Amino acid sequence: MKAYGSMMIALASVVLLSSCENSPYPGYEMAESGLFYKFHKRDEKGVTPKKGDIVTVRMTYKNDKDSLMFDSKKMSQDGSGAIQFQLSDPTFKGSFEDAVYMMSAGDSASFLINADSLFEKTFKQKELPPGITKGSLLTFEASLVKFITKEEAEKEQQKRMEEQRIMMEKKKGEEPMAIAKYIADNKITTKPTASGLYYIEVAKGKGARVKVGDTIQVHYKGTFLDGTVFDSSEGAPKPIEFAIGVGNVIKGWDEALPMMNVGGKAKLVIPSEIGYGAMGMQGGIPPYSPLVFEVEVVGVKK
Repeated sequence: MKAYGSMMIALASVVLLSSCENSPYPGYEMAESGLFYKFHKRDEKGVTPKKGDIVTVRMTYKNDKDSLMFDSKKMSQDGSGAIQFQLSDPTFKGSFEDAVYMMSAGDSASFLINADSLFEKTFKQKELPPGITKGSLLTFEASLVKFITKEEAEKEQQKRMEEQRIMMEKKKGEEPMAIAKYIADNKITTKPTASGLYYIEVAKGKGARVKVGDTIQVHYKGTFLDGTVFDSSEGAPKPIEFAIGVGNVIKGWDEALPMMNVGGKAKLVIPSEIGYGAMGMQGGIPPYSPLVFEVEVVGVKK
């Protein structure tokens, strides 16, 4: 048994030496794909990802002059320093996809990848960016943080969609009650229009009546029902200007402003159906949000 063990160790050493001898780059081995690699940490029994899996990777790459060209920390959306993508077929032999296919969760390694092929076949760029030498190799440092299978990702997506649907239905159901409470708390006696708009005149304008198609100038402040300001023309160099009644603004404005004269002021309580609806507005207004606007018409161009 001792002689057999010694023989196996010797055979493994020959295989490793042969692999390294096939590589012109010291310390790197060459995979069947032609990719040159050097593992810093490797779980030999670890499970590797397959096509369609969602991988989370931390990575950098440097050019042949050892200048940093990319760092996933700058692209990370959650502050972890990692990026996430769906693993596809290799775009060429010795590609970064080939590199990820070799790794299991927790592994880290260096890879040498052809710059021309990477930018032409993976990134679909016709020219190399500044700092990248034609025919050079890029040095990738990568660690596979984790991965989930395509099937797990689809189940997770379905779960998130169902949670989103339930949340949206809840917000939709709560909106009429929130508006009714606001109307009662603020002792508003004005009746809503057929669309649900509450138009409360604050000051009667003495100027020209606003008509559909007019270009008007308006000062405004928009708040949620709790009084939180989400938008305002205050501090702007001049009033906002737009054509009214032609779909340039939300339906609630298109309905309300033709009720006004130049110089007039009004308060508008606008349900989401004639506001930003079920989608809301990215970066500011959640779905099914009723809104309150204070508006003043300061000018009109017929």
